[in-house]
Amino acid sequence: MKLSKIDIRGAEGLRLETGALALEVTTGVGPRITSFASKKGKAGNLFLEIPEAAEQDFGTGFKLRGGHRLWHAPEVMPRTYAPDNEPLALKPVKNGVALAQPVEPSTGLQKALKIELVGERTVRLTHALTNHGAWPVETAAWALTMFRAGGYAVVPLLPKGDHSKGDFLPTYTMIPWSYTDLSEDCWDLHRDYIGIDVDAAPGPQKLGLSNYPEWSAYFLGGTTFVKHAKVIAGAVYPDNGCAFETFTSGKMVELETLSPLTKLEPGKSIQHVEHWTLFDGLKEPATDGAFAKLRDEVAKWIKTL
Repeated sequence: MKLSKIDIRGAEGLRLETGALALEVTTGVGPRITSFASKKGKAGNLFLEIPEAAEQDFGTGFKLRGGHRLWHAPEVMPRTYAPDNEPLALKPVKNGVALAQPVEPSTGLQKALKIELVGERTVRLTHALTNHGAWPVETAAWALTMFRAGGYAVVPLLPKGDHSKGDFLPTYTMIPWSYTDLSEDCWDLHRDYIGIDVDAAPGPQKLGLSNYPEWSAYFLGGTTFVKHAKVIAGAVYPDNGCAFETFTSGKMVELETLSPLTKLEPGKSIQHVEHWTLFDGLKEPATDGAFAKLRDEVAKWIKTL
């Protein structure tokens, strides 16, 4: 693992890399992971980068920026949109770095992110929320990754049961948002997965799942990004039970994982772990048979975690 200091939009940042991939993260603001790329692929940075001139004004000082961020769920204005524009505390760790922002004055919460390159093509991200306030806060760690448009997202579904063998009960809930329209062309519904054709989205679309096979993927320019996060059986999740959420506007797509909803007492922390990888040369699935090949490749990778 190689670590070097860089400049990201006029603020301090770090570049972490192996022989196969490179990741860039802010240290002067955030933390935000602004770039993730395969060195062998041609796609370059898969993450959305929002120019400063195009950033939306949320009225709180928060800047969307793009890339990967940590929020606290459920989404509430202005709490969720607390600004993260200050320099971070930085601590080197084995094969990576740990970053922590100052405590948010408006919430009493502190966000932290530990990034570890645990393999040539595997990154482990540990997201943490700590309550420095005077009272409990009900919240969840919410890890959101924003990708630039032009690609195809894949959200796998749980294996199908057999009614004739007594599989009578549901295994997950699908949660649409009030503005979600599943008749739109961007939603590519299959037996074993949901595909999202980002460029076909007419505007904001969002969907959540209470349970899924613990991974999702994004195909862009010959490179495939995969993220993995565990689902805790029996736990209560935010947003009517969402362990996973995806959002697209047609200009980008987000793959989002969440920790269980927790009553976070003063002085206590919660953690939420994701693992990332990149594949080169995989084709986006157009059928359930093609999806099975992707699923098998991802399963091999997950076994290494």
